[in-house]
Amino acid sequence: MKIHINGEEKEIAEGLNIAGLLEQLELRPGRVVVELNRAIISRETQESTSLKEGDVLEIVHFVGGG
Repeated sequence: MKIHINGEEKEIAEGLNIAGLLEQLELRPGRVVVELNRAIISRETQESTSLKEGDVLEIVHFVGGG
């Protein structure tokens, strides 16, 4: 199925949840904020939030520094 991640169309497996997507993208959940269809998804609900055809995600990375 096709979804959009940070403005790019991506093909992903059916039935994937946000936690699984982050794992595939090799992103640590504690270092990103995920917005799904304009709603922030908490880390606690990423495992139970399934993705659907046409979903739009924005994934923002935290960057440390000084």
